Amino acid sequence: GLFALILIVILGIPFGIISALKQNKPIDYFVMFMATLGVTLPSFVVATLIIFVFAGGVPALNWLPTFGLTSPLGYIGPVLALAGYSLSFVTRLTRSSMLEVLRQDYIRTARANGIREYKVMAKHAIKNALIPVITYIGPMIAAIMTGSFVIEKIFHIPGIGGYFIESITNRDYTVIMGITVFYAAFYIIMVLLVDVAYALVDPRIKFTKGKS
Repeated sequence: GLFALILIVILGIPFGIISALKQNKPIDYFVMFMATLGVTLPSFVVATLIIFVFAGGVPALNWLPTFGLTSPLGYIGPVLALAGYSLSFVTRLTRSSMLEVLRQDYIRTARANGIREYKVMAKHAIKNALIPVITYIGPMIAAIMTGSFVIEKIFHIPGIGGYFIESITNRDYTVIMGITVFYAAFYIIMVLLVDVAYALVDPRIKFTKGKS
């Protein structure tokens, strides 16, 4: 889950920004095609294709193990399958948010004042465009870091998702409640961090003490 999260952030946001800056150009069409494909393909389909192509289905490409995390190569399949949808969604969300920001009057004003393009992008456009992305990434972290039963089952990984399903099947109510409380607490923490990140990204947002 951690590796999938890193992959989503370091690839999804830059791809979305590049696609927005190169709107209606070949690189934009390619990125959006891949992002649309990633959104439409369920994770179990991606996982099955990875196993079929890179883990024995094509003899010349028998590069990855079919199950477990016994070697570094074993992480590639599960990470790609787990990150596929969110990576594509973050790319599309970043692109649409970036395009909306680039059409704002303050961006035109900054350019008219002679500010260099990279400063306009770095100090004004990208920061404001990241607000919707951060809103999505917070709950996404909670979902990814708490496991995926489907991916764990396909790649035979003993994770918290499979453990949770097993506890439901066995009617182990103590484990069910424990994992549920853990997930709820983790989700609340992520939402809190999202609110903190708003103030770091957008200087217009500030924290003030409430008045009684």
